[in-house]
Amino acid sequence: MHSTMSTSPTSLLHRTMTCDETIVTRHSTRQFLDKPVPKDILQRALNLAAHAPSNSNIQPWRLYILSGPTADRLKKALVAEASAGAVPRIPPLPDAFKHFRSELGKKIYGEGLGIPRDDFESRRAAVLRNFDFFGAPMAVIVCMDNTLSQADAMSVGMYLQTFLLALTANRVGSCVEVSVAGYPEIIRQTVGIPVDMDIICGVAIGYEDESMKVNQLRTKRISVEETAIIIES
Repeated sequence: MHSTMSTSPTSLLHRTMTCDETIVTRHSTRQFLDKPVPKDILQRALNLAAHAPSNSNIQPWRLYILSGPTADRLKKALVAEASAGAVPRIPPLPDAFKHFRSELGKKIYGEGLGIPRDDFESRRAAVLRNFDFFGAPMAVIVCMDNTLSQADAMSVGMYLQTFLLALTANRVGSCVEVSVAGYPEIIRQTVGIPVDMDIICGVAIGYEDESMKVNQLRTKRISVEETAIIIES
């Protein structure tokens, strides 16, 4: 079972997207324009996301939404720390899943950014863009109380997806970044996040630079038959 829906940004520009179109249109934006997101659009997306389901209605999501000088300070601190090591401290994947990250890297750095495989300096610079939130005007840190469980992390995920889809419906781009969670101490120190909060991920938010090829990439999805087991008897 594969989706055949295709949407063109130009065709969607002057009309309201359907639910299906919003879901399919949302993708990871990896280069943003220097253009702020209006506060009313952000507030509307947050209000809609608040309707996401959660275990026992505890609503465990906590967001720190940064823009302006505060966002700049966090970006600068993360880039400096990530640059200091031989390689950035990106949260690792189990061996069985590492090939997904490798395949994505080939697509982004090779096809999207045109960086040759042996150009290690350019690749390193491109990786460090993660910690600058790809130039987005807004940086979000997503957290959850550290006494909660995996079930509650699922609730945070449903909230985050709802939030991102609400932004997409308003033509605002986003990119979820697990990479920044590799530096929780820098984030806590810069943003003032208490130690009883787990830092789950960051999110870059802003208007997409549609001229960049990397923003035109779409990743391959595993077939529904591989991810969903339907039992009828």
